[in-house]
Amino acid sequence: MTRPLVVLDIVGLTPAMIGQHTPNLARLAGQGFACPLGTVLPAVTCSAQSTMLTGLLPRDHGAVANGWYERDLSEIHFWKQSNRLVGGERIYQAAGRRETGYTTAKLFWWYNMYAPVDWSVTPRPSYPADGRKVLDSYSQPAELKDRLQAELGVFPLMKFWGPTADIASTRWIADATIRILDWHRPSLTLAYLPHLDYNLQRLGPDDPAITSDLAEVDAEAGRVIDVAEELGADVVVLSEYGITAVDRPVALNRVFREAGLLSVRREPLGWESLDAGGSRAFAVADHQVAHVYVNDPDDLPRVQELLEATEGVDRVLDRAAQSEVGLDHRRSGELVAVADPGAWFTYYFWLDDNLAPDYARTVDIHRKPGYDPVELFIDPDLTWPVARVAGRLLKKKLGMRYYMDVIGLDGSIVKGSHGRLPTPGREADEGPVLIGSSTAIARDRVEMTEVKDLLLELQFGPASG
Repeated sequence: MTRPLVVLDIVGLTPAMIGQHTPNLARLAGQGFACPLGTVLPAVTCSAQSTMLTGLLPRDHGAVANGWYERDLSEIHFWKQSNRLVGGERIYQAAGRRETGYTTAKLFWWYNMYAPVDWSVTPRPSYPADGRKVLDSYSQPAELKDRLQAELGVFPLMKFWGPTADIASTRWIADATIRILDWHRPSLTLAYLPHLDYNLQRLGPDDPAITSDLAEVDAEAGRVIDVAEELGADVVVLSEYGITAVDRPVALNRVFREAGLLSVRREPLGWESLDAGGSRAFAVADHQVAHVYVNDPDDLPRVQELLEATEGVDRVLDRAAQSEVGLDHRRSGELVAVADPGAWFTYYFWLDDNLAPDYARTVDIHRKPGYDPVELFIDPDLTWPVARVAGRLLKKKLGMRYYMDVIGLDGSIVKGSHGRLPTPGREADEGPVLIGSSTAIARDRVEMTEVKDLLLELQFGPASG
């Protein structure tokens, strides 16, 4: 039997963060090694995780961002969960071919539903017909989430994302990981610890408060590392991207609308919604990268020129340029925009806040046609925000429908973002990291496309030939 392996994805962790505020991670690096980890474009969760597990670039596995436009349906999809959306052989499939009885636990990594693993857990609320959202999780086998929630309580989804997101969700995942290690002894355990993502976006990487977040996530990672080592497992800690300071939100869809390229629908209750299928061009914004879809090829030169003239846009990738970075997949936009350092892309398409869609002032990651980090904040312009939230929660507890309209519409409140490739020479501050407990796979640098083979080498030895 192979030596078991535990892989912790501490999102947002960079090489420069390993030190006095992360004693557990520093100890792991001291007994093994730590090195910069190259990332992919876009440097976002779904793309990075899919590359690490398959060894492929987005052009091959298809996770071109956290969301994309499905042309046949004329619909924008964000944060879909089916593992069948990802192409390529995953690490656990390759390992299973090498060793009979190889088992995998996949905890809170994305594209978790229906993954060919033995144990998986991922957030999955229930949505009754009356419009409520009931907190719950999805697991394989189905009874696993019941056993975990019986011991740990229902997964704290409101602490996983939104204005109240904090260490509680990471602690729950760490507790669940420890229990699954104890109950099942998987050959491979993949666990996602999200805590750094929150204040790095809220406050920016230079805020002194980040040291407290580092200490908190290090403590939770340390608990898992201690248990893994007691069970004789190797440990690898890695991350997907670094988060850099930003102060300039860029609304590409407003640029397209003002140019007459983007269409909206006026809904019966008074707000506007983006009409993707009826638009000549629009952007699916995802942090510092946006896929721009152009329905008529004759519009491409105009749209590219418009993007290149937009303040806050660093690069515009056509299909040839997408090929150079491994992003030329059918789900990708005809053009891909990359933000300037210090800038990021909002999904906003309305020109009057009074006409913003109903979901804009809520936490609604699936319905918004783009990523919205403003969901991490209670609207600072609200009067008596605590009372407003309490009233909405009371309605929820009473089983009533409620509208949690507590999110603002000012993107300038966001202080950290990611998605660009790190600035050359600043990878230690802006890029991800890989830490290994074993020097057997020590490297000076690892590319994200090499992670799959590196982990297989750790468990099975170097590939022959």
